[in-house]
Amino acid sequence: MENYNLAAAFHRMAVEHPERLAISAGRAEVSYGALADRAAALAAHVGSEGKSVRVGILASRSIEAYTGILGAAWAGGTYIPLNLKWPEARLVALLDALALDALVVDAVGVQLLTPAVLAHAPAKIVLPAGAQIAAPDGIAATSVDTLPSSDISPRRVGPDHLAYVIFTSGTTGMPKGVMISAGSLRSYLDSTRGWTCFTPEDRIAETCDVTFDLTVHNMYLCFEAGASLHLMSQLEMLGPQHFIRSRRITAWMSVPTVLSLMARTGALKPGIFPSLRLSVFCGEPLPLAGVMAWRAAAPNSTVENIYGPTEVTVICLRQTVTGDPAVTPGRDIIAIGKPYDTMEVAILDAEQRRLPDGAPGEIAMRGPQVGIGYFNAPEQTADRFRVIDGERWYLTGDLGYRDPDGTFHHLGRVDNQVKVKGNRIELEEVEAHLRRAGGTDLVAAVAWPVAFGSAEGLVGFLAGTGLGPTEIINDMLKSLPRYMVPTEIRVVDELPRNVNGKIDRRALFERLEKAAAGEETKERSIA
Repeated sequence: MENYNLAAAFHRMAVEHPERLAISAGRAEVSYGALADRAAALAAHVGSEGKSVRVGILASRSIEAYTGILGAAWAGGTYIPLNLKWPEARLVALLDALALDALVVDAVGVQLLTPAVLAHAPAKIVLPAGAQIAAPDGIAATSVDTLPSSDISPRRVGPDHLAYVIFTSGTTGMPKGVMISAGSLRSYLDSTRGWTCFTPEDRIAETCDVTFDLTVHNMYLCFEAGASLHLMSQLEMLGPQHFIRSRRITAWMSVPTVLSLMARTGALKPGIFPSLRLSVFCGEPLPLAGVMAWRAAAPNSTVENIYGPTEVTVICLRQTVTGDPAVTPGRDIIAIGKPYDTMEVAILDAEQRRLPDGAPGEIAMRGPQVGIGYFNAPEQTADRFRVIDGERWYLTGDLGYRDPDGTFHHLGRVDNQVKVKGNRIELEEVEAHLRRAGGTDLVAAVAWPVAFGSAEGLVGFLAGTGLGPTEIINDMLKSLPRYMVPTEIRVVDELPRNVNGKIDRRALFERLEKAAAGEETKERSIA
């Protein structure tokens, strides 16, 4: 049986080139050989013969996190990243639901091991080197540097093996755990390898937490090529231009907001990133003006705009940004491109019927990258993963259309369609006009206030603009009906971002709600 174990390619590279740099994290570095030794020792510690173990990763942006991921795969198990920013109650609830066999933590994760969390933790906890905790009875807490060495090879798994579970952000209540098989990931890597073309000389920047599935792309393509992965801290993300230059990074992947922040600070000077040969953007609309500034800053780099939901194994559409890229009309954003040869993408109406080119509808996907479903959520799985005409599709919840050239365009989320005083509005369309009117890519539109399930208006947020609210509103009124123009414009120093670097609309909505509650309290106290 062919081995679909995610750690197998890394193991081969470690055997052939043990001295090569595998991961750099701040001042810490680890070679392929040393990381393989740690992963094998961890696998022997957490693994169980004849059982596929589940290993939680309460760690990120650290060598311990990647040791845990590789060790879980090495043992023939499933790795499950846990968000370091989750509140205690959510972490406890998920630990109960996941029934983990082991938990790997780093220095930040150790601080989250409160008595309540430990009361629901698995029987095995692997701590960072030198760390100690007061573990309750029934829990064996072991420092990673004290694990005995092991010569076991990565266990054989088949294509249907559950490789990882990644929880999506931005949901209400408990997040959804997306389950991806080893076969789906293998299909993704096979389709992606041909355009990333990583070699041992590549120095790949990691801008994301391991709870974001873009790390799957960087990690496995890097390790199978024998390249080095350079983890960026939160502090380094504030000035990524210094990191790119000092580390001589050759491959970059991030959400477009990071690009926009660099443009705002004047960091994207022509020719500043000569080492870059590949730049990839994903997760948000990619503004045309921003990407052209990036191309000038990285003159030796190919630029790719990629698209895909976590449920379909990272991405499955892409467009190489040339001098004359396909742009979504009226929005000045780069089109999401064409699908991988192994995948089929269609635009469907509300009854899951195919729509013709040019007609907007829901983006749907089928093919070998489509995930297994949602962890312990059969109703949600049945809602999003549908059998249509005998084929299994994933309904993305994203709006889009295909043009006559076969290029797909993204129009935003179905759930970002709001009604304001009876008028249907797409928030992404409002944001496109905010970008033009404000002369900045750092924008967000929020439907607010909301009463009885309907929005009474819109609030626009902008950072990095020198214009005032009145100027912006007057400019937008030239191209939009009044009901689509925000009733209020707020110019702010910066916009909140979530753990993946995307602009966080929910945080802005909560900011508005809290401010309104404070005003109401003050008025009542005066009265």
